[in-house]
Amino acid sequence: MRASVKQANFILPEDLIEELKATVSKRQQSKVVAEALRKELKRMKLEKVLTSSFGVWQEKDHPELRKGAETHVRSLRKSSRMERAG
Repeated sequence: MRASVKQANFILPEDLIEELKATVSKRQQSKVVAEALRKELKRMKLEKVLTSSFGVWQEKDHPELRKGAETHVRSLRKSSRMERAG
């Protein structure tokens, strides 16, 4: 099943268009541009989420991790083994 498509007109730098034409066959140009745009939009969304969530994690809310996540995980695994053995 083919996704619906819609034509869009963009103004791009001439050197970018020339490089696209020299590198990608005419039949594949729209696909390449769409994939590049999709990838860039995904990167921009991720950057926005990371920027907006900076500082959300507070050490005071997670005292169990004060000695580090690795230490905490080892302690959980150790207690889990003791429960199974006991």
